[in-house]
Amino acid sequence: MSTPEDDDITPVTANQLAQLRSSGLWASGTEVSPDAAAVGEALFATLSGSTERTVLTTELQELVTRVQRTASIGVPRITAHDGIKLSAHTIKLKGDEPRPVVIVPAGWTPFGWVLFEYLYLRLALRGYHVLAYTPRGIGQTFKIPGGGYIDAPFTSGGTVDVAGPSDWADGSTVIDYAQRHFNPSRIAFLGESYGSGISQLVAAHDPAGRVDAVVALSTWGDLAEALLGNDTPHVAAVDTLAAFTGGPEDRKFGPATRQLLDEFREGRELDDVRAWALERSPRSYIEETNARGVPTFYSNTWHETLFPVNGALATFEALTVPKHLNLWIGDHAAPEGAGLTVPSPNVPVEEALAWLDHHVLGVDNEVPGWEPVKSQVMFEPTVRESSASWAEVTKKTERLYLAGGSGGQDGTLGASPAAGWKASFTTGQLTEATAVDELLTTGQQEWKGNPKTYATGKFDRRYLATWTSAAGARRVRGIPRVHLTLTPAAKSATLVAYLFDLAPDGTARIITHEPHTLTGAEPGKAVDVSWNLQAAAYDIAADHKVLLVVNAKDKLYSDANPDLATLSVGSTTGTEAHLDLPLGPV
Repeated sequence: MSTPEDDDITPVTANQLAQLRSSGLWASGTEVSPDAAAVGEALFATLSGSTERTVLTTELQELVTRVQRTASIGVPRITAHDGIKLSAHTIKLKGDEPRPVVIVPAGWTPFGWVLFEYLYLRLALRGYHVLAYTPRGIGQTFKIPGGGYIDAPFTSGGTVDVAGPSDWADGSTVIDYAQRHFNPSRIAFLGESYGSGISQLVAAHDPAGRVDAVVALSTWGDLAEALLGNDTPHVAAVDTLAAFTGGPEDRKFGPATRQLLDEFREGRELDDVRAWALERSPRSYIEETNARGVPTFYSNTWHETLFPVNGALATFEALTVPKHLNLWIGDHAAPEGAGLTVPSPNVPVEEALAWLDHHVLGVDNEVPGWEPVKSQVMFEPTVRESSASWAEVTKKTERLYLAGGSGGQDGTLGASPAAGWKASFTTGQLTEATAVDELLTTGQQEWKGNPKTYATGKFDRRYLATWTSAAGARRVRGIPRVHLTLTPAAKSATLVAYLFDLAPDGTARIITHEPHTLTGAEPGKAVDVSWNLQAAAYDIAADHKVLLVVNAKDKLYSDANPDLATLSVGSTTGTEAHLDLPLGPV
């Protein structure tokens, strides 16, 4: 992406577009693809006339030309309630016919609104005015030699409120601007990631209730659960997000937010962090959203590492408005990323736009016939299943009891309760049993059809315990749950459970996982613990087995264990250790 002083726009090539169609948004777990940003910049420069050179492929140039014929372009700075200037971009359709407006709060990326320029062009050609803006504090900030900083044109002023009350108020201010300049017939919000959470929160809080529909892609429902699920800080996600704002933390976040970040990373005052996150959770305002009847479209992924899927599912189930949920293979923004940035056959985005067309433009399309929930089965991209609700995805539950596993030996999962055994392992070491190799990018590979293969022979039994079922076909559908007896080494202890599909050759693929932290414990005293893993839709073949692994450390999370201590898990008579496996129809 060029700096504000650099007028050179990198020409877009067909190879770039092909690569983005294949690889999506992420260059790595901590970086948006520079090519995606370059395409957005070239599209905007051509659309706005700020470059006279031809920097687009023929297909993209034709797209821009069509929009230029039918719309006028603007780049206003919208003044928020506290004087902060929000960077915005408008595409206003010509003519007196009343048109709806789609407001797009940018995602949490250094590139602000410019990243999804391709989306705005598509929206305009479908018949919408477009108003995209960068939420406060987000966007590239460049350090000036000799001291000081300068912001990129797509960067908004102020500090990041993390979808807090200032962001809700900003959303209403942007609606005010849209009403003055577009006089829209209806108002919709469409957001990806951070923008999706803001979209839901503005819909719930706008004083005049002016939001007519929401599209929330790679969204969250419960930010507290995403950050602190099962009392386990999700440090990798927070560190990644902090690096995505576009500048140093001491400039991007105010003192109160920096204090909360410090508390989160250090694992202290977590009740304050939880309260702060709940205030920023759409799930906290379900009553307001339901009372307003805002049609809401959700999209999430099974292996979501920023906003794990269970929080979105609980929020979606609580909605009584017209609603739809799509669940996809992969991780954050992997399914829809390419469709938002470049010409791409992209079902996730096409279905989101069809929903918007029906509920905002009034198009008579296939949307009324959709069932509320549609799930893609891992790792079978052509298999999608529909149901009337998330609750109806699970048809029955198979209880598999944990047995054995003592003395470093593998245990079993079977139909009969087993008590009196104990399996011990050492804390403080990462193992080959891990949720992902790299945040975001492992899931991107899943979306492309290349899920990670685990060599289970490398699972070091000194640092984990395993239990394996008999072979048998199973259609996992829903939220698995683990129950066992834990003997902690300190007042707090962290376990991470992983569910794998184990092939006859000893390789495995991950189905789901989730950590759990026990607090307020008495060292050496056994206590029963239970927790949900993240939801899944996965078919296990007839000659494959279920493999449950429990260890004490994963790089996605902080852990409460002392290093090189011994944790023991076991089974108590009357509350025998078990795995509840949700199953779909045979």
